[in-house]
Amino acid sequence: MVALAVLIIELTPAHFIYTGPFLTAVPALAAVTTGPKRTALAVALALAVSVTTATYNHAWGSLQVYTNFLALALVSVAGFITSSVVRAHRKSELDRVRKIAVVAQEVILRPVPERLGPLRAASLCLAAGTEAQVGGDLYEAVQTRYGVRMIVGDVRGKGLSAMHAVAVVLGAFRVVAHFEDDLVGVMNHCAAALRREAAVPGAFPEEALMEGFTTALIAQVPNDEPVVQLVNRGHPPPLVLHKGRTQALRPTSPHPPLGLEDLITGPPGKPESYPFLPGDRLLLYTDGVIEARNPGKAFFPLPEVMESISGSANPEEFLGQLHQALIGHTEGRLADDVAMIVADRLEEGIGTPDLRPSF
Repeated sequence: MVALAVLIIELTPAHFIYTGPFLTAVPALAAVTTGPKRTALAVALALAVSVTTATYNHAWGSLQVYTNFLALALVSVAGFITSSVVRAHRKSELDRVRKIAVVAQEVILRPVPERLGPLRAASLCLAAGTEAQVGGDLYEAVQTRYGVRMIVGDVRGKGLSAMHAVAVVLGAFRVVAHFEDDLVGVMNHCAAALRREAAVPGAFPEEALMEGFTTALIAQVPNDEPVVQLVNRGHPPPLVLHKGRTQALRPTSPHPPLGLEDLITGPPGKPESYPFLPGDRLLLYTDGVIEARNPGKAFFPLPEVMESISGSANPEEFLGQLHQALIGHTEGRLADDVAMIVADRLEEGIGTPDLRPSF
């Protein structure tokens, strides 16, 4: 805009106004607001305007023109140095903050155990790489007296308020999962924990209170029954791989996410049960997986990719291959965070309930 204003002044009868200081400000402003490449473009633009106006006004040979060029050169060099230093400092600071954010997220989102009762399991969490923002994806798997219980969810938004909500939901689940026999009751306790936290003044930003919600799915795999029981609150349905074919376990009675309980009408829902036989593979995931797009805007074909991965791969290997397929599909540019839990049902789990205490 500054360069355009100078060009207009110099090419009109108003060219008697001395515009040199304005033009030298172009690279200086670019240096403190953009990177080295855009600073170079700003320098080239300022130089082009200087040459154009000097030629148009027949000012070549005057002391004023050469003074302007000298000032432009000095400011440009200083601008490049400033831009490089500021960029390096910002990158270093951002790297430190990102490391702290990743460590904080890893403390809350710990890997699931490799063996849980009748299951062999693994987990994966991928950050979308949006500056130093921590995401709102959550997952956990615990072995209880009722069987293996797992949760996966996605808090709307990013940043500290989202991570705060993640910690609240996971904290409630990790405690309640061990003593609440009703799976719907476990979900309700998680929702109540969010409501209690939101009632604390200053606990969440005002916009998070008005617009925030959390999609969540809780799954239970009994030790002695070949089924998986689900309570789904607005979350993408899990997939079961059975004899090489995938099936989406969609709820017959959809319910809204946590935080939108006012939209629930009718009696409380009940857990829905689906076959989960020995040799089957269960995948819980967040919407960052199925909403990942390639440069052509095509969504990631999760069911097809899940079917294409070798059935001999253990859960950790399966997630590794799924991760590579996802990164290849998006060309390494994830638009949203990703969290997944995969669980294989083992033969020896049927009929041999785990009688160890839950605590």
